[in-house]
Amino acid sequence: MTSEQLEMLPGTVRSRGSAARRRSDRRPPRPVASATGDLHRRTQVTVIEKRRGLQLLNWRELVGYRDLFRFLVWREIKVRYAQSAVGIGWAVIQPLVSVLIFTLVFGRLAKVSSDGAPYAVFSLTALVPWLFFSNAMNDGVSCLITNAGMLRKIYFPRMLMPLSAVTARLLDFAVASVVVVGVMVWYGIVPTWGILLLPALLALMVAGAAGAALWLTALAVQYRDVKHAMGFITQILMYAAPVVYPASLIPPRFQLLYAVNPMVGVIEGLRAVLLRTRDIPWSLLGVGTVSAVLLLVSGMLYFRNRERLFSDVA
Repeated sequence: MTSEQLEMLPGTVRSRGSAARRRSDRRPPRPVASATGDLHRRTQVTVIEKRRGLQLLNWRELVGYRDLFRFLVWREIKVRYAQSAVGIGWAVIQPLVSVLIFTLVFGRLAKVSSDGAPYAVFSLTALVPWLFFSNAMNDGVSCLITNAGMLRKIYFPRMLMPLSAVTARLLDFAVASVVVVGVMVWYGIVPTWGILLLPALLALMVAGAAGAALWLTALAVQYRDVKHAMGFITQILMYAAPVVYPASLIPPRFQLLYAVNPMVGVIEGLRAVLLRTRDIPWSLLGVGTVSAVLLLVSGMLYFRNRERLFSDVA
């Protein structure tokens, strides 16, 4: 008899091990999943392909990296004032010291016209937006070069870096704007109803700064001379804008050409709605808006076109 027949006889004690072995033998073999298959099911693969044609922005991609954008903005602010005794106070000291110098040199000595407003508040109203514009450009020029290691290691929309540098400067602008309000209260100046245009003027200021930053950032990665030239470039642009003088000193036949600089419309518009030095300069604002939009769109196109080279030359 076989062992199975003996176990079936009455009085025979079955072995649990043999029964368990028989049950295990009857079970169908369990399929073994390959490690490679599990890895592919758990891993999300992103394929980066070459873009075809012109593309300004991939909005879906930018929205997907919004947390990284917030982190970059916060890092810009934190690093700027790290180990600084004064901290955010530099956003107040810089315009105040510049206004004191401008008031002494251009207001008292050179007797530059201020369109009937006190020269201190006249120059401060222009200097605060101009400092935002110039500082945003300077920060954008160096952002990709200083983060070259990050560009080579991971992928993310490179445009986030100059845009975060521009956005981070809005904090300094907000702090300095409080000083402008304080000086206006000191001189007893009440703004007009045109203050409702303030959001549009600020949007024009940010658009112009972002467009200039995108252009200069893309150029600075390949041509390091741009970084060294930024010092006198900002000085030339400052005197090409009505910061220390009114736009009324420019001959009328050159006014529209002068307004190609987007900051001309921003500064003169702020003076009109805050200080009532003139009527709202709609012509300057119109030309400046077109110029800022063209600057921003062309900056995006050029930045996206050169983006594939950043990790190689940065």
